[in-house]
Amino acid sequence: MRTIIVIGGSKGIGNAIITKLLTFCKVINISRTSPELAHKNLTHFSCDVTQDELPNIKNADTLIYCPGSINLKPISRLSIDDFKNDFEINVLGAVKAIQKYLPILKNAYAPSILMFSTVATKLGMPFHASIAVAKSAVEGLVKSLGAELAPKFQINAIAPTITNTQLASKLLRNDKMIENIKKRHPLKKFLSPTEVADMALFLISDKNTSISGQIFEMDCGIVSFKI
Repeated sequence: MRTIIVIGGSKGIGNAIITKLLTFCKVINISRTSPELAHKNLTHFSCDVTQDELPNIKNADTLIYCPGSINLKPISRLSIDDFKNDFEINVLGAVKAIQKYLPILKNAYAPSILMFSTVATKLGMPFHASIAVAKSAVEGLVKSLGAELAPKFQINAIAPTITNTQLASKLLRNDKMIENIKKRHPLKKFLSPTEVADMALFLISDKNTSISGQIFEMDCGIVSFKI
């Protein structure tokens, strides 16, 4: 049975991922709060990846780094600390986790690393300066490490459009906002966490043996189409 380290699996997309993984994998979740589920295959460590020392783990096959932020402000209201905080959560936390667990991942048969970006790196969107900067760095990290750690590792990222999670709740707080979000997407919908989790499971599975260094836009058409 494979062992998957998930950082940030207590809520949102991360929680959807571990819920699916637990049926056939051992999952080690690292997050500030524990997931609201219990399972014989789940081990949880309470930890703030940006502040605390990460726990020692003996073996693992895959690392999934889920933490993110949605810090939407006009540039005139974004402080340098806003940029620093978003970069620390999205980029430096991932680097810290990769450096910590790379030695044990190298011992796996077919190790993989999965991270998360956003459609805002490809589509210029007002008020997204800080998060677009941070997630663009994530995409650069994916490509650089994908090359550096080939052929042993497969390293990819998913770049979702707005997803129905607690993190995005301010953008989906009433029916009018929900309808406007749907209208902006050519497929007239936005994402559910389980859709993103399904893509994540494919990318870290044995079915994926040839994809690395890629950013997968789950965009409901908003980046790809002009309709």
